[in-house]
Amino acid sequence: MLGLYGGKDQGIPLDDVEEMKGALKKGKSGSDIVVFPEAGHAFHADYRPSYRKAEAEEGWKRLLDWYARHGSGRG
Repeated sequence: MLGLYGGKDQGIPLDDVEEMKGALKKGKSGSDIVVFPEAGHAFHADYRPSYRKAEAEEGWKRLLDWYARHGSGRG
């Protein structure tokens, strides 16, 4: 699982993200949780005021890299 979160997302508390990150790390799931500190909710949605170009582009690169390493999970 790849999780891309905004550090300023008021709908998903950062404490919850950090707790999930720790639990996944303990389980050696191969998951990757990334927090973009200055981004809010839906920072990747270019049609919303919350869009953050740099974070969205970095998140997209991380997604492509994650799929290259882990596949789509199908098949």
